[in-house]
Amino acid sequence: MLGALMLAALTFNTAENLPVGLLELISEDLRVSLSAVGLLVTGYGVTVAIASVPIAQVVRAVPRRHVLTGLLAVLVVSSLVAALATSYWLLLVARLLTALAQALFWAVMGPVAVGLFAPEVRGRVVGALSVAGSLALVLGVPAGTWLGQQSNWQVPIALLAVLGLVSLTTIAVLLPTSRPEEEPAAYATSPDVRRFGTVLAAGALSAAGAFTGYTYIMTFLGDVSGFSPGTVSVLFVGFGVAFLAGVSITGAFLDRFPLSALATAVATQAVGMLGLYALGAHPVAAVVFLMLMGGALGPVFMTTQNAMLHCAPGRTDIALAANSGAYNAGIAAGAALGALVLPLAGARGTFLAGGLLTVGACAALLGGRLLRGHRHAERSTRR
Repeated sequence: MLGALMLAALTFNTAENLPVGLLELISEDLRVSLSAVGLLVTGYGVTVAIASVPIAQVVRAVPRRHVLTGLLAVLVVSSLVAALATSYWLLLVARLLTALAQALFWAVMGPVAVGLFAPEVRGRVVGALSVAGSLALVLGVPAGTWLGQQSNWQVPIALLAVLGLVSLTTIAVLLPTSRPEEEPAAYATSPDVRRFGTVLAAGALSAAGAFTGYTYIMTFLGDVSGFSPGTVSVLFVGFGVAFLAGVSITGAFLDRFPLSALATAVATQAVGMLGLYALGAHPVAAVVFLMLMGGALGPVFMTTQNAMLHCAPGRTDIALAANSGAYNAGIAAGAALGALVLPLAGARGTFLAGGLLTVGACAALLGGRLLRGHRHAERSTRR
């Protein structure tokens, strides 16, 4: 069952990001601009940000087995529609349908997955799901891009429907049907409205900070660090590997140090971004700080999701939906801020702005006294 949920996470995240790798192919085939194709990704993120909580509220009484199979059915159908699309607008509609399904997927999937295991190992379960999601950037999107280049852009999108169908069938057969409020992880272990708000704010600020600079990382590495296009491509792969490594390492510590893991991830992101701003013109330093940023980007979202399972003031699925919505809103805001900063201060300026926003996320965590208030809880967990 966990394997089916991990496959679903990989498929959804690949579906979200695959147009980035197929940008030129889609643009040429449908005869639209690159910026129009880019809206397929931007519109996706905005839809997830807006729709997460409202949809979670609508289906809060529906058994999770039915919800997950329904979401995967939408993924399968929308992927097939996208693969068969002959116009940009039909492709956009299919993408938005997939985004609506993903808006709820992460909120529902988390409590279902961790509820299958004992409380003391649930952090590792969150880590496993995050690793699966991270593989989309390291494996799913590159493989889909290669397949699209060897055939056409429709083939890898159609393949997502096949992967979604495998997950759907497994979940429909193996996952028991139960009332959502009766599931083991339906409610947090230590509900706390203040901590919930602090984590939500820190996650949104971190996402905004990261994507203020990350959106222009290719430009930064070429114009500021002076790397050749070939080297930039290799470094981008290295960034993805660091992303996956950060998620894997952090996942191993989530159960013992849930709150310290969150603060460490945010602080590491701040160091990486500000380091790139200050020393990014030096190639060796640029590589070091780029890998630090990559190693922190995935763990930030993973640790905020895990924190929701501990501090959600109500149902965990609603809290996870709120966290996903806030994070995606941060991504959209960061990309918009970067677009404003870029013509004024260049690519370096986007990393300064992003780093300062991430420092703001650190301040939010410290201001909420998150670590000090729960040091005893972490000591108890270690025992």
